[in-house]
Amino acid sequence: MAAARVLLLSGRPESVSFAQSVCGLLGAGPGLGPWPTYCGLKRGQLVLSHRPFPGASARLPLQRPPFCPFSALDQQPRAPGAELPTNRGVDLAVAVVLQSSDQTVLLTRRTCALNVSPNLWVPPGGHVEPDEELLDGGLRELWEESGLQLPQGQFFWVPLGLWESAYPPRLSWGLPKYHHIILYLLVISQESQQQLQARIQPNPREVNALMWLGPDVAAAVAATEDGTETPRHLPQDLPPSVLAVELEENGGARPLVLPTSTLLRTTPATADSKERVSTGTKFALRLWLQHLGR
Repeated sequence: MAAARVLLLSGRPESVSFAQSVCGLLGAGPGLGPWPTYCGLKRGQLVLSHRPFPGASARLPLQRPPFCPFSALDQQPRAPGAELPTNRGVDLAVAVVLQSSDQTVLLTRRTCALNVSPNLWVPPGGHVEPDEELLDGGLRELWEESGLQLPQGQFFWVPLGLWESAYPPRLSWGLPKYHHIILYLLVISQESQQQLQARIQPNPREVNALMWLGPDVAAAVAATEDGTETPRHLPQDLPPSVLAVELEENGGARPLVLPTSTLLRTTPATADSKERVSTGTKFALRLWLQHLGR
């Protein structure tokens, strides 16, 4: 097995195999969570436990979607020929919830050409490299995807929470090929949205649009529950659209008026790449709003 990135502490740190549910191993029940989890934020690794342990640097909420395929696989027999990787562990990713001084957060839309989660609105983020500090990994991904470099001394950060992510996201889409724990980091800049936006140079291989969400729209998006059939109604005071920026093929950019209803779509039962906000991003937005309210 490749070097373990996500470890569970049970006497001694042990790696989690690809097919195991991290939430399940940490004692998650049948509910939606989140479950408070003790974390050791180590260089290139994340150590998790449901109990305090020496070296734990944070206690964070851990959650998974209600349709998590690894949770479902724990509860049903495997069909013949339905094999999952045996030589892989769970990968570690970090995503930056970048907050401007005027309290908006940056989301980017992944390009349609990406193999994993195309056309989804997410915070900038990606894999943590071996021996990379988690904040450094987040800031690197922020720079690689948006071109933003934050001046030292002009921001501070806090870990927000952990998300167990699979792709494809549902068993009805097929067996999962990717399994991550995503650490969401809230990075609070002293610069305004306008100042940050002026320096953004998105990477067109990964990002084809971006937007800044304020608390009101973010709250509506965060309240949209994936995995339920409950009818959703827009609050009367919610704007019918939000303004984004979309990249053009010639390298330029143009304004994009995006219907708010697009951001409220949920993960469908069958595979498609419709534009929507990822389930994990909704979780991160809920945590951001809780942090704002403190």
